[in-house]
Parts: sequence; structure tokens; C-alpha cells
Amino acid sequence: MWLLGLPWALALLVTVASSSPSMDPPDPASIFADLSPAELRAVRTFLMGRPELGLSPSQGGGLAKNSLFLVELLPPKKRSALRFLEDGGARPRREARAIIFFGAQAEPNITELAVGPLPHPGSYRVLGFKGGRAVPFSARPMTRLEYELLYEALVAAMAPLEPLLHEATGFGFQNCSKRCLTFSDIAPRGLGPGERRTWLVIQRFVEGFFLHPTGLEVLLDHQDPDPRRWAVQQLWYNGRYFSSVQELAKSHARRTLRLARLPEPPARQLFSSYEPRGRFASGTPTEVHGAKVCEPQGRRYRLRGNRLEYGGWSLAFRLRSSAGLQLFDVRFNGERVAYELSVQEAIAFYGGHSPAAMQTKYMDAGWAMGASSYELARGVDCPETATFLDAFHLLDADGPVRFRHALCVFELPTGVPLRRHFDSDFQGGFHFYAGLEGRALVLRTTSTVYNYDYIWDFLLYPNGVLEAKVHATGYIHATFYTPQGRRYGSRVHSHLLGNIHTHLVHYKVDLDVAGSGNSFETMDIRFENISNPWSAGARVVQPWLHREPRRREREAALPLGRPAPRYHLAVTRRHENEPSSSSIYTQNDPWEPPVTFESFIRDNETIEDQDLVAWVTVGFLHVPHAEDIPNTATPGNAVGFFLRPFNFFNEDPSVASRAPVIVRPLDPPTCSNLEIQRWTPPSPGACIHPEPFTYNGTY
Repeated sequence: MWLLGLPWALALLVTVASSSPSMDPPDPASIFADLSPAELRAVRTFLMGRPELGLSPSQGGGLAKNSLFLVELLPPKKRSALRFLEDGGARPRREARAIIFFGAQAEPNITELAVGPLPHPGSYRVLGFKGGRAVPFSARPMTRLEYELLYEALVAAMAPLEPLLHEATGFGFQNCSKRCLTFSDIAPRGLGPGERRTWLVIQRFVEGFFLHPTGLEVLLDHQDPDPRRWAVQQLWYNGRYFSSVQELAKSHARRTLRLARLPEPPARQLFSSYEPRGRFASGTPTEVHGAKVCEPQGRRYRLRGNRLEYGGWSLAFRLRSSAGLQLFDVRFNGERVAYELSVQEAIAFYGGHSPAAMQTKYMDAGWAMGASSYELARGVDCPETATFLDAFHLLDADGPVRFRHALCVFELPTGVPLRRHFDSDFQGGFHFYAGLEGRALVLRTTSTVYNYDYIWDFLLYPNGVLEAKVHATGYIHATFYTPQGRRYGSRVHSHLLGNIHTHLVHYKVDLDVAGSGNSFETMDIRFENISNPWSAGARVVQPWLHREPRRREREAALPLGRPAPRYHLAVTRRHENEPSSSSIYTQNDPWEPPVTFESFIRDNETIEDQDLVAWVTVGFLHVPHAEDIPNTATPGNAVGFFLRPFNFFNEDPSVASRAPVIVRPLDPPTCSNLEIQRWTPPSPGACIHPEPFTYNGTY
């Protein structure tokens, strides 16, 4: 209700690939559908065949090459889409967004192209950013090839430290077989524009290796496209800095180094694993199945391609490889209430004593969090009754990759009535009881960005309310414990510090309430102290509603705190050249990013009776604690927002539901003879899902 003085709620999005042709005309929602595997292949084949681009395969070779990094849908312009959806205009030209790394030239750069028309592309044009800013080559996201080269460079550089590592950890890099070391990399990669030097946290490669740092952190410069010129610039071990590998190795050889000896990891019930250990004091059973969601009389929602319908709701959805879920053309009872609702960015800022911890400022769009949509487990990640959808991504690969069961849709009993009332007669009986069960349709996907797992939900309620929610789970980003580190978190295990960090998640909400010409006002409660008009000499203190129109963008930017330009809500005029608040390049070039959200507000345009976008930030502070082992739990670690109708309807639209129960006594006040009214069958029937648990996990 705080979000907008505009009367409305929103909707959600997901991706589905059609595997069989249909003779029916395509649903209008298909203009927002993700690219099919055939379309992804067609774009890649077309671009690879253009001699002026000089593209090489993504895998293999070196970094000094031109390669295709990403292909995904380029959504149509809003004006063209609305002409088609509402006025019977022509179907918008279907195009792809392609990102090319031009590394094989004197001044390497990153260029984005619009490629079309699909499904048979024949041309491309360059896509620019607002202000015409070019994207430097150093801002590119990491690729699998660069990680392979980084690991090879690290293994070679660490050779002089093998005696130290074996003595301290029992693991190593050289010919290690099952007792290997690995690393987690930190970003941003440097301290200024053009840099590409990364702090690497060295860890033992066991289950849950994120919780097994060895005390060694390495700063490796990999800016040059030629890996032979990469070099270790600095090291940190157990609280001390070293300028070179040789300096650290000599300190160990001379026995002047304070060695951090780690205990041998057990073969079973490792603290970072999910294996059960211990017992609950109550003794109640946990080795049997608990409560389940069921659909005893079938599904109450409809999926048609990328069109999702439920009760009064209808919307189109997709799953962007770059940033995740994106919803379009959100309607309730046929009337559009939002053009777009989408995830923009997820950020985690850390503090710590070690260099890796103090440098960590993760911006997960830069890690392609939309393409980190790994398989959802039936019965755990989503109910057994859910509809599961595959996703196809062409990201850092030489063809489309299928991500099985990347999304799910299910109806969820909320466990609390949507509304209810018991009307007492205050004589031991009642006049009536009425209630409507609480249900919501959930669209879900996850982003496993290395250690953290984000569970992204959009929930549709029958009363016109939409909820956007994200749960944080997975492994904490932890560093090696030192006494000085206690200032920056908690000691969560013997050699492990859980570092303090803040999660911030950004959403784009393009509301179209009764058309695209909207205004924005805030409402606040104020108090008055007035003379009581019906009792002389008495006074009344009561609240009243203060309404404040926000007429320009600066007035509509409501900050979380000053002076940093970080807003929990900012409302701006919509522009085609401001499609996103962040980009996949910000992570590795936060100093001169091609997309600067502050520029959306700086021109301070009027926002009265205009096409408006609300940019919403939600977040929470996480001080890790021992109970975050092995993983952060979802209760207490979820944030989101609601979009609610506000004087948009004449009454609660859920009155259209045929699921209420009304009970009236026919013989008050005795109440022994009751009339029970319901519009669904008296009993829901059997509620079982007989299929056993299965999981594939490949993509």
C-alpha cells in the first residue's frame, strides 16, 4: 500500500519452450516468449557466418578472439507491443539480443547487437547504451575459458607453496586426485576502471567447499588477454600479507610462519554437508513424509505457451539469461494493470578483515543469475503437483543448453483464510460463519550464483494482490577466522568467519493503471489534536490521511539513507533507452558502468499523467551465525513487496470465487440445525502423489 498511490497490483513471469508444433494461431503472449532452441541456433549460425565479425567458437583457443557470449530475446518496444495487443496492429518484429566479445583487435571491446527478424535472421544492428557509452573489454563477465586459464595459472603459481599447503591442510594443487584445493573468486576485480585482478580464496574441495577456506588468499592479475603475462601480485595467509609466493614459501621454510593447521575432514557427517546428525528432543517422527500439497480435482490454472492464467489473472512470462524472471502484459479480469514486472539486480556487500572479504561486493546480474536456473527438485523445491518448465540458455556456449525443470508453477494453500468472519450472537451461538480458503498461484525459479541460492517467487492472490518475494539460502560467503575478523561477523566454526553483509534486490514495476498515463502520490498518517465537537472542554487526538502528489522524479526518489543514492522506491518516466537499472557489466566495472541508475532521475522530469516505472529495492542485513551451518535457512531470510488494488474495484474481486463456505443456523439460538452453503464438492477426495522422488541435475 505504501508503494504507490496508484490503485493496483502486479503479476509474474516464467519460461517455457514448446516442443511440438501447433496449428493454432500463436497466443499474443508469444511476442514476449524466450527464444526457442531453434531460434538460438539460427542467431548463432547467422552471426558465425558474418565474415566482418570474425567470430570464433566460445570454447577453446585463447581470450584474444571475437566470440559470441550471450543470445536472448530482445523484447519489442512497448508502443509496438501495445499496438499489437490492443489495437490489432502488426505483430512486432521478433529480434534477439546478442553480446559479442571483440578481443581480437587493437582496442578490444564488448558490443551488443539486435539480430532479426526471427526465426530467420538476415540482418543486425548495434545496440547502444544511454549516453552512448562504450563497454570496455575489461568489464566483460567471466567465461568458462577464462576460469580454466585462471585455474591453470593459479596451480602453476602455487607450486612453491605445495609443502605449506600439504602440512597445513592435507590438500594440494599438484597431482591431488581426491584431495584437491579449489578457489572462489571475488569481485569487483580491482580498484579502478580497466583493472582485472582478482582475489582468490583458496579452499579444500570437499562437499560444501565454500565453508572450507584454508587461510590463504591470492591476488592474481589476469588483465592481459595472454595468460602468460598473468601474475600473482600479493598474498594473505592467516592474517599476514606477503608480496610474493616466494616470500611466503621462505617464511614457511624458515619456520617463522604461524601455520593454520586444519583438522582432517571426516568421511561422514561433515559439518558442511546435509547428512542428518543429532536428534530432536521431542522424539516426534521425521523419517516419514510430512504434509503435502495436492490437487484432488485437477489444476485450477492454465498454461498456454508462456501465457499463465489463474482466476482473474492473465500474464506472459519469460526467464532472461541475464537477470531472471520478467513478466509482461499483466491483466486482471481482462484489464491490463502492468506492462512489465521484472527482477533487475541482486547485490551483496560484505565487510571483513581479510582482503577477499573487504573487497567482496557481488552484483549477481554480472554472473548471469538468470542462467543459473538449475533443476528444481519435485517435492522439495516445488510441490509434487507443480508444473515444471525447462529453460534454454545460450550463454558462454557454442549452442543452446537445456536447463531441465528450471521453473515451476503451482497452487499453494496459504494456511490462513483469505478472509473469514464468525458472527457471534453473544449468547453461546452465532448468526453465521463465512470463510474463503487462502490460496495463491506461485511462479518460482532459483538462481544458484555459486554459494548463494536465491528462490524467486511471484504469488498471485484471488483478491487482486500480487506478491514479489525472494528467499536467500545456500552457503554463506565465509572467510578464514582470525581474531581481528570478529569485528566483521561471527565465528561460525573452528576456522570459519561468517562475514557481515547486506542483501539488496532491485525490481522494475511498469504499472499501467487504467491506461499508461499515471501519476504518483504518497499517503502518510498524521495526527491532530482538536476540540471534541460533541463534548465541550474535551479534546480528541486522532489520525488523518495526508496525501502528497509527487510531481517530479526527484520528489519520487525515496532514499533508504543518505548520502548514497540508493532508493527503496524511485518513480521515473518510462523511456525505451532505460530498460534496466543495472547490467551484466557493472560487476567488473562498477566505477564507470554503462548503466547508471542515478541518470534516470538526474533530469528530474515531470511524472504527472505520464507512463511511469516504479523501481523497488528490498533487502536485509545478514549477520551470519552458527545456525547458518550448513546453509542459511529460508525463515527470516526472505524479503519482497506487495502490489495491492486501492479503490480500483467496487469490492474485493475474490467474491467471484466459488470456494467460500457459509454456515447459518436454521434454529437460532439453539444452532442445532445448520445450513451449510458451498459451491465446491463436499469432500476434496483423496490427496496423494504416488510417484517416487526422482532428480536428474544435468543441463
